[in-house]
Amino acid sequence: MKFIYTFFIALLSLNGFGQGDFTLSQIKSYPFPNELTVASKAQKIAVAINENGKRNIYVAQAPDYVLTKLTHFDTDDGQELSSVLLSSNGDYVVFIRGGDFGSNWDDELPVNPNSDIEPTKVQIWSVPFTGGEPVSLGEGQNPVISPDSKYVLFQKDGQLWEIPVNGADKAVKLFHSKGNNGAGVYSPKGNKIAFRSNRRDHSFIGIFEKEKQIEWVSPSFDHDSNPVWSPDGSSLAFIKSSGSGGAPDSILQDYPNPWKVMHYEIASQKLQVLYTSPNTTKGNRPSTHGGFNLNYGKAFVTFLSYEDGWPHLYSVSEKGGAAKLLTPGNFMAEYVSMSPDGEYLFFSGNTGSDPHDIDRRHLVMVSVSKGEMKVLTPGDGNEWAPHAFSDGSGLVYISAGAKRPPLPAVYDFKSGKSRLLGENLIPADFPEKKLVTPEQITFKAPDGTVIHATMFKGEIKKKSEKPAIIYIHGGPPRQMLLGWHYSSYYSNAYAMNQYLASQGFVVIAVNYRLGIGYGYEFHRPTDGGTRGASEYQDIKAAGEWLAAQPYVDSKRIGVYGGSYGGYLTAMALARDSELFATGVDIHGVHDRTINRMDYVLRPNQYERAPDAEKAAEVAWLSSPVAYMDTWKSPVLIIHGDDDRNVPFSQSTDLVQRLRKQRVEIETLVIVGDTHHFLTHKNQMKVNEAIAEYLIRKLVGR
Repeated sequence: MKFIYTFFIALLSLNGFGQGDFTLSQIKSYPFPNELTVASKAQKIAVAINENGKRNIYVAQAPDYVLTKLTHFDTDDGQELSSVLLSSNGDYVVFIRGGDFGSNWDDELPVNPNSDIEPTKVQIWSVPFTGGEPVSLGEGQNPVISPDSKYVLFQKDGQLWEIPVNGADKAVKLFHSKGNNGAGVYSPKGNKIAFRSNRRDHSFIGIFEKEKQIEWVSPSFDHDSNPVWSPDGSSLAFIKSSGSGGAPDSILQDYPNPWKVMHYEIASQKLQVLYTSPNTTKGNRPSTHGGFNLNYGKAFVTFLSYEDGWPHLYSVSEKGGAAKLLTPGNFMAEYVSMSPDGEYLFFSGNTGSDPHDIDRRHLVMVSVSKGEMKVLTPGDGNEWAPHAFSDGSGLVYISAGAKRPPLPAVYDFKSGKSRLLGENLIPADFPEKKLVTPEQITFKAPDGTVIHATMFKGEIKKKSEKPAIIYIHGGPPRQMLLGWHYSSYYSNAYAMNQYLASQGFVVIAVNYRLGIGYGYEFHRPTDGGTRGASEYQDIKAAGEWLAAQPYVDSKRIGVYGGSYGGYLTAMALARDSELFATGVDIHGVHDRTINRMDYVLRPNQYERAPDAEKAAEVAWLSSPVAYMDTWKSPVLIIHGDDDRNVPFSQSTDLVQRLRKQRVEIETLVIVGDTHHFLTHKNQMKVNEAIAEYLIRKLVGR
């Protein structure tokens, strides 16, 4: 009978641990730029950079673009910097400090990972570009700077407020209206504000002008959202989709849910449909980065649609007509921005001349009117978050390689060359030269689906049989890349996979179905998730592929992952303990029926879905806890107890079940931290626990 115990220890540092060429502290010392912006009327940039948990704003300007540290938040306190903005003239930087934006709930509430007596408030801050003490503009979210650079518009308590950018006066509530009012955007002249008023089962677009009544744009029983102004301020474009309600449909099937791009002429109050998505499931709301990515350029409205099976960009004339496909090909577009003159779109796409580019990101530009597309940054790196300078000279973006971590960069249109900014921020002992270049591998799942993965493999000696590890990303709409990642969460995972490879493991990061980058059918399988967990067969296939390699010890294959990756780690250990010797489950979901079945089985109405009972059963069978009888492999369970993406109770429940089943378990609770382990020391504690556990279980050191 297996011995059961709980693993509560003060984790020893891995600075001298293991047999690799570098330490975990060294590989985790890289700076990470998580926010980047540019002034719309000046050649100035601002970027938020996280250096070992110390998050600060850096700025730079033409012609040299030397990064200068603007703020001095010099403690590892877990307070993120987000919504970084530059005024149009470049005189002020505005940002939010605090919260956990990117969570599924309560992202605007304070976080307290250091267990301080009073948590830090989530506030909007302003600081002059030339330097000085940041000024608090108060609590709020979704800040927008006025075109004249004098005011900041923000959302608080479901209403819109305005305050001088220098904080000289108190914030003023602009109006009070029913619903949750947000997504506010100034007109080009700054005299009007378009916003969305969300009223649960429907939502309106409103136009606010001081000392006038709010103008509601053709209110209906639909959801109207994403307002954007025309360059001259005479018109609005927005998205219209169906309101909530109607008879319940089958839960186990997908149904078309069309949406429209609308055009509204302010003076005449003329409303026109510019585009209607096809009545197919591919035509439903895009679920990749930026969603609709609606922009209003020079005489054209642009948007993103999945209608041809890939997340592509389209344009349509503001006067109507057929929509033009701008980005044909088997690749996706994300991190979309428009040039200041409204004539070009810039984006990050997994495309290029190299077949491996499907697992990379490169900057691409495309004409809004002509659709002529050009890959600006070919090669073996990853590039994202492009923003064009107002003078048309080039772009600022974030660049990374297979070995070099992410840094801001400037691209010059005239020369076609880029240069990095802030290379001095990378510590001298960062082990760039000691890292491996991951390989692209593919294999087939049992149903024939081709699965991509990135493999981290050091030197292979003849007749050697190495232990192996499968890393499973979360999301699930994510994609692991052949280089450093654009997400801080997955940049950390990339560093971990490099470290584990240095410790003698063969590591593969699996891009399982439900993920992005490989087209609609891969991203939206009909039997994925709670409808059958078809994505698990991709994880099992990865384990079987590893077991078949001559350089892998088939008895020493482990698995680890966080969030949805934690869920699939638990599925692997529960369903296939013979294949997977051990694993680390980081804040995973384990019972996919908890808090999900009331609206299915007991809706607050007479009608319910025709397949309600079947859907509940399938969701249960798509859960790791349905397979506790076959879970034999030991596991380390890690969870932060202020998780705002996956309830902490999911791991509490699993621990009790594993104890009853007498499975060998170890646990690590991170008190007060969230899904994203906001302090560097907490992330290091988690990373050390993962590495120590996998090395101890699979290597014996």
